[in-house]
Amino acid sequence: MAFPEGFLWGGATAANQYEGAYLEDGKGLNTSDVLTAGSHTTPRRITWENPQTHETGSTGMGFGSPMEFPEGAVPAVIDGEYYPSHVATDFYHHYAEDIALMGEMGFKAFRLSMNWARIFPNGDDAEPNEAGLAFYDAVFDECAKHGIEPLVTLSHYETPLSLTINYGGWKSRKLVGFFERYAETVFRRYRGKVKYWLTFNEINLMSMAGFMAGGVTDTSEQARAQAAHHQFVASSLAVRAAHEISPDIRVGQMLAYQPAYALSCDPADQLLVQERSHATLWYADVQTGGAYPEYRLLEMKRKGIEVSMEPGDLELLSHYPADFLSFSCYGSTTLTTHESDAGAGNFVFGVKNPYLKTNAWGWATDPACLRLALNTLYDRYHKPLWIVENGIGWDDVKEADGSVHDSYRIDYLRENIASMRDAVTLDGVELMGYTMWGCIDLVSAGTGEMRKRYGFVYVDRDDEGQGTLARSKKDSFLWYKKVIASNGEDTE
Repeated sequence: MAFPEGFLWGGATAANQYEGAYLEDGKGLNTSDVLTAGSHTTPRRITWENPQTHETGSTGMGFGSPMEFPEGAVPAVIDGEYYPSHVATDFYHHYAEDIALMGEMGFKAFRLSMNWARIFPNGDDAEPNEAGLAFYDAVFDECAKHGIEPLVTLSHYETPLSLTINYGGWKSRKLVGFFERYAETVFRRYRGKVKYWLTFNEINLMSMAGFMAGGVTDTSEQARAQAAHHQFVASSLAVRAAHEISPDIRVGQMLAYQPAYALSCDPADQLLVQERSHATLWYADVQTGGAYPEYRLLEMKRKGIEVSMEPGDLELLSHYPADFLSFSCYGSTTLTTHESDAGAGNFVFGVKNPYLKTNAWGWATDPACLRLALNTLYDRYHKPLWIVENGIGWDDVKEADGSVHDSYRIDYLRENIASMRDAVTLDGVELMGYTMWGCIDLVSAGTGEMRKRYGFVYVDRDDEGQGTLARSKKDSFLWYKKVIASNGEDTE
């Protein structure tokens, strides 16, 4: 048998890219609600308003384009702009239909995020929004009907906007307490319905895009390091609360990870790979390993970064690390200290790898990346792993008869499943499950596009927000159904 009995096959989504209903039933605004659409060549923007002068404008996200707010301006929804998250692909009104499609494919797990501002509209509310809680009750009940285990991310680029405006986002220690209240509320509410939780999606994105990762508008390294520490503390408090509420609950970390190759055997290239790897792995060293690594402490000292910690913080991190490590991995990156052609991908930096094929967005398909990633992380942390994002964005074409022939997606997934199979069967890695990213078409986080599609199910929605939102199966739908039914044995 290629994969262990009980292996959790499924798919993954995020509320800000999928759920929609951005102001329905008492939901408040979150940071993604002020992000415009973009494209492969045009970065998304954050819109703002000056409450005193009513002047409006926009700035970059701080990732691929600089983020700078004029004095007195705050992030805001403004007239005349299109915001993809406001409707997204409308899971809010299609959840029963979508979960039924997942059940038809044979999903064992469905990764979704809860919209924090749907539960606590301002983030710092004393009491939760019952309508928001009831919605997720309905979602989890629907999952149970189809034998699907939810894997729930508490914060997936969805910091309540009020926490950014009033506190500066995760730069403020106060968010630790607000998050702890939120986590305890949902752990208790959904006890017996949800066993697996993640705290922060791709927590290491804080190094590159603080606004997305935690509503942080201060772009300094000092602010982002402080915000990351607050998220680490909040994660440990969530682990502690979960274990006290139910011994069955497991709370994991979610890391954005990609193997890094040196373009040449120049020692300088090898050192660059080590440096970039450290820039990612220190986040897991803290949240999953339970302590700040020495190399990170020395780096902060060299840069003059002084993270404010309260008494007991380090003990908390040590005593309540993540129960398992989940991660996203779409491909690898190639690095060099020499001049070379730039590469591209999902939050990817580096140069082109001459041995890999690329798609229209410049993404390279690496048939070995999952095996390499799994071995690196398992050897380092010796904890169960879960691949919670892996997939390929493509400009799928819907034919006149309604069919979508996405053989390229099947080819990509076949190679990646073979790679993780080798990690399990040849290397002995303990892998809990695999949730392919964007199982139902959704909005791209990086570009805000619809045409960069990931799913097994096509959603009739375009980059301008037009379409019926009707669902239809792609060729990959039946292929993945076969893969799950055979527990990964039949991928042809």
